[in-house]
Amino acid sequence: MTDPVQDQVWFITGGNSGFGLALSKAVLTRGGCVAAAIRSPDGQAVATLQDFGKDRLHVLRLDVTNTEDVQAAVDDAVKYFGHLDVVVNSAGRGSFGSLEETSDAEVRDLFEVNVFGSLNVVRAALPTLRRQRHGHLVQISSLAGIAPPAPGLAAYAATKFAVEGISEVLAKEVAHLGIGVTIVEPGDFRTGFGNSLHVTPPALPDYAQSVAAAAQAFASMDPTQLGDPDKAAAVIIDAVTSAHPPLRLALGEDAIEGIRTKLTDQLVQGQAWEAVGRGMR
Repeated sequence: MTDPVQDQVWFITGGNSGFGLALSKAVLTRGGCVAAAIRSPDGQAVATLQDFGKDRLHVLRLDVTNTEDVQAAVDDAVKYFGHLDVVVNSAGRGSFGSLEETSDAEVRDLFEVNVFGSLNVVRAALPTLRRQRHGHLVQISSLAGIAPPAPGLAAYAATKFAVEGISEVLAKEVAHLGIGVTIVEPGDFRTGFGNSLHVTPPALPDYAQSVAAAAQAFASMDPTQLGDPDKAAAVIIDAVTSAHPPLRLALGEDAIEGIRTKLTDQLVQGQAWEAVGRGMR
């Protein structure tokens, strides 16, 4: 039986690290083609990807915050491969710190990368996907996009909540055009995400029991207990190429349990106040 990934073209941002790298390797291994969009391509990253399918790999330099750069990269990929099947927004960055102590500049920069960067890629790819009447958009969100697991993640969670909302509405806008959307909500995985996290250490003593304690717990996490990004990549690919791709895909025990708890609590609280909430006329 032919693998559905074979001969598909995947445009993947952040293709040199984290889920972007894991997905790029997995797609190439399964016979697909990858346009790996990387902000700063280096020899090692490119060589790593080439080991999995040199003749089906096209590496592009891309800064997702630069609209012209994004459009040029998407156009380049379409010209190189002839079409696009799956577009993955994996590029992004994290931030940790109390909301009060996180600077306005940090929050704005976070939104510029995680939200507007994602929007840039989606907008650049949609004309091709609409013309094809075929394609799938994969938005890498986070457990924090549904149920932020700890203090200190307000700014980061805000960007992921935005991605969730944008993607959910987008799915309704493009379904009739043959375009699907899947929002991936991973928990903690061995992606090196923590190493690139921008941390604002809490200076105010009042945040010692919340934000500082969460930071300490985060720093002491055992990497061997975190999820395997290669396994996650396989699940994402299987979900996207299935007969009925999901709108949302939670990955990892912590994500599944955290989201279930959040939604259950939300339902219980909604029911407790339902009667008075309905009486607004």
